[in-house]
Amino acid sequence: MPPFRKVLVANRGEIALRVIRGCRELGIATVAVFSEADAEALHVRAADEAYCIGPAPSAESYLRQDVILEVARTAGADAIHPGYGFLSENAAFARAVADAGITFVGPPAEAMEVMGDKVSARQTMMKAGVPVVPGTTEPLASVEEAERVAAEIGYPVMLKASAGGGGKGMRAVMEPDQLAPALRAAQSEARNSFGDDRVYVEKLVQRPRHVEVQIFSDTHGNHLHLFERDCSIQRRHQKLVEESPCPVLRPEVRDAITTVATRAAAAIDYVGAGTVEFLYDNATEDFYFLEMNTRLQVEHPVTEMVTGIDLVHAQLVVAAGEPAPFRQEDLRIHGHAIEVRICAEDPAENFRPAPGTIAALREPTGPGVRVDAAWYAGYEVPIFYDPMLAKLIVWGADRETAVRRMRRALAEFALTGIRHNLAFHRAVMSHAPFIEGSTVDTGYIARHFGEDLTLDEGSDEHRDVVMLAAAIAAHEERKRATGASGGENTTGPGNAWAMAGRLRSLGRTR
Repeated sequence: MPPFRKVLVANRGEIALRVIRGCRELGIATVAVFSEADAEALHVRAADEAYCIGPAPSAESYLRQDVILEVARTAGADAIHPGYGFLSENAAFARAVADAGITFVGPPAEAMEVMGDKVSARQTMMKAGVPVVPGTTEPLASVEEAERVAAEIGYPVMLKASAGGGGKGMRAVMEPDQLAPALRAAQSEARNSFGDDRVYVEKLVQRPRHVEVQIFSDTHGNHLHLFERDCSIQRRHQKLVEESPCPVLRPEVRDAITTVATRAAAAIDYVGAGTVEFLYDNATEDFYFLEMNTRLQVEHPVTEMVTGIDLVHAQLVVAAGEPAPFRQEDLRIHGHAIEVRICAEDPAENFRPAPGTIAALREPTGPGVRVDAAWYAGYEVPIFYDPMLAKLIVWGADRETAVRRMRRALAEFALTGIRHNLAFHRAVMSHAPFIEGSTVDTGYIARHFGEDLTLDEGSDEHRDVVMLAAAIAAHEERKRATGASGGENTTGPGNAWAMAGRLRSLGRTR
């Protein structure tokens, strides 16, 4: 029997499609929700039912807890999977789902609350014996306190928003005279981004790697790990390239960091998939707790590729109250996997989001290649949401093979009509320091590429591939237009949205 009868996926784009596919493989019916801007999205077409939940802005659609819950009740969903982003780490939503008698596919609200506040997370981890970066355990009360603490732990230091995430509300401070203005700037950004201006300070670990551990827990007291990922290739604290395993961890260090991660999960009675993130000091091999993401991560496919575990399937199983479908002693690392995030961004304009219409698209295929996406030729990329469109993941028997395979897959990738960051990924995969691997850290992009990442689209051969993809896409479009290739048309964005006291369903059932 499947763990649930029907699951509502409270998200959009590639992660919504990923969860819908996982449900279908388990024989679970799915319900999609969509904004008016996403009426033609693939996750809408893929689900068994789909409901419009509001206008394009996420505050009026994907963040409307009340509307999503009403859809779940209307559709008869017995579980809600939040994907990542939006409501995935919202404790109030998790509680509201449970209060409605529906299962939330994620951790308890209490675990979200502890880890959602960076100060309380640090305090909890310290009590559990998890190493943390030296710094304050309470938000800073004044500039004078910040100056005193910074002097005690030594410069450089990092200011961080207590309720932060995604690099918001963070400031590196190298010298004492930079502290006061940096604190004001961090507090202002935190207030604007999270409605919470609390900031704390910690020692800045220079040139660290970003290493995170995939943990998985059930309601039977099992706290497991699926090894680590290295996410050090970042731009302004946003991950762009992830790989598993970390290329520099010795077995003894891997054992230590994964043991600590499961201890962190046990300390908050965690349930489901989560990620414990660490700063790793290349020079000393020390590691320090950074934060815990209480959800499925964007980069979960690299873990799936090296372990053979389907994390979405496992999430659904434990959410239904069953034990984790694997034991720690059964888990092994097989080969090496790398993921790159493909975003609709304009490198020439400081990586500003670049919405538009995809004119032509050809995804790479072949052994060890996976693309998680929800796009198609003719898809109009909306401006209202995160610019990440897809993820390209490759697997190889070892890291060298995986890097070569990623170079091959990127060379086959053709995407026209919008600005994107594929050329950047091609440059990274051909860059000697990345290929060698041991000197990579979170400052890699700034140090080797700088802020100007305007890169050439590549060789004449690659441009020929793009032109071929455009010709193929145009041929397929002509076939669709003449009716030679069938397909179901989805409710268009021009249909009216109405809310007269309660949801009016714009759903369709197959």
